[in-house]
Amino acid sequence: MDSEELSDDYMDSVEDFNNEEENVTEYDYGDDDVVEGGYPSDDDEFSHEDCGQNHTVLTEEEIKACQDEAITEVESVLSLPRDSAIVLLCEYNWRVSNVTDDWFADEDKVRKKVGLLVKPVVYYLPDKKINCRICFDDFCPRDMVSVACGHLFCKLCWKGYITTSINDGPGCLTLRCPEIKCPAIVGQDIVDKLVSGQEKKKYSRYLLRSYVEINTNVKWCPAPDCDNAVEFVAGSGSYDVSCNCKCNFCWNCLEETHRPVGCDTVATWILKNSAESENVTWILANSKPCPKCKRPIQKNAGCMHMTCTPPCKNEFCWLCLGSWETHGEATGGFYACNRYEKAKQEGEYDEEEKRREMAKSIIEKYTHYYERWEANHKSRTKAVADLHQAETVHINNIRDGHHESEVQVKFITEAWAQIIECRRVLKWTYAYGYYLPEDEPAKRQFFEYLQGDAEFWLERLHECAEKGLKRFLDAKEPEDYQEFRTKLINLTSVTKKYFANLVRALENDLADVDLGENCELQGGRSEEPASKSSVAGISQEVQAS
Repeated sequence: MDSEELSDDYMDSVEDFNNEEENVTEYDYGDDDVVEGGYPSDDDEFSHEDCGQNHTVLTEEEIKACQDEAITEVESVLSLPRDSAIVLLCEYNWRVSNVTDDWFADEDKVRKKVGLLVKPVVYYLPDKKINCRICFDDFCPRDMVSVACGHLFCKLCWKGYITTSINDGPGCLTLRCPEIKCPAIVGQDIVDKLVSGQEKKKYSRYLLRSYVEINTNVKWCPAPDCDNAVEFVAGSGSYDVSCNCKCNFCWNCLEETHRPVGCDTVATWILKNSAESENVTWILANSKPCPKCKRPIQKNAGCMHMTCTPPCKNEFCWLCLGSWETHGEATGGFYACNRYEKAKQEGEYDEEEKRREMAKSIIEKYTHYYERWEANHKSRTKAVADLHQAETVHINNIRDGHHESEVQVKFITEAWAQIIECRRVLKWTYAYGYYLPEDEPAKRQFFEYLQGDAEFWLERLHECAEKGLKRFLDAKEPEDYQEFRTKLINLTSVTKKYFANLVRALENDLADVDLGENCELQGGRSEEPASKSSVAGISQEVQAS
């Protein structure tokens, strides 16, 4: 979008918003100014690595170690056996401080809550046979088992009871005594004594997973076949996290990373893409109901004479929906309907036409944003493959041809990583744009301006990384390679800054546009926005070879 097309009510805000950008000549870095990763050391506003400070990735071994540490601490502080400590931690979401605080505040209340009884509620004579209240056979007490409550059941019934509970799911971690209304908990010690090895493994697996699934700060990585969990650091801002398996996702909603768009917008957009609502809208815009059976009919030829499918077979006029028997040369023939034209002039079809035009407008708007969302999704997927090829093939060729170290050629992978991240951001800005209210034109223009700048420089960077890399891959002249190197580094840095502006603006809900409106009321500045002058200057620095 050219700057001349923009309304004055937000032009000042664009200038203010971009005042933080450095002078364009500062992008002309020499070799001594390039840090190890290929970027200037003072530019850390926006990067694909931004999410690295807000989370910790936990492997299954590390989760087990965290559990053992918590269990040991509770055992030591409360002087309880291991199985009792596990019961308490499961109840309190593996938070040791919550366990100890409540325990010392009211031990009896906590014991009653989790089913840790101090003494049995029933007693039996050791010499007398006892009837198992599940199978109703008689057994000696030594052949029976009970938990803290003292209710005795035969080992076979206990095994079946526990095995069934384990096979039913993680609810086995809070299993109670089979006696009716008995609150006594069944701990891991009883489970390990009575069930088979396979059931023991399942129980241990449920126990391991409980650390994640009942812990509000830890979630499993959503990638297929990944057993890692991610612990989120509350209050760190962005929910974007990255697992060791290279899966990047939003910790809050577990969808792919979607900064700067909120989780609610993402959920609504994904639902819209998969829902039947668009089909219904298309039907409304491109079909009419048969006057007889009301089935939707799509016109696929030029003639207005329509025949509904069997068994209806109703013949009617496409324009006025009247019976075809009343039509002929007198009503305009096969390709017109003067009855419709007359009725339309009298306003009989105004509401229907408005409804149809509105449906078409909705489809056109959705198609516009969805096509661009999907195009950037595909482009990002291709960029991921190109990054892999660069890491495995191109970089080795360049290192061999130009005798450079791994650090010296890292700027190539950094550029591709930036492309991948920017494609992701740009993709989700189209979902943002779709839901931007129509009654806020200044915000929409400001958004499209920032999005256009960011997209312009991303296309330049992507083209340089894709075509330029191939062009200079076999270049033996140092000047050619150094020219490509400098150009790619500059483009990477410029693109990074423009996307930092875009992300910051959208996360602030385009609040900066209000500054522009205030300046307009006070006789705001009329000079060209800084970002456009910057574009002109930078384009000379990074002009394609």
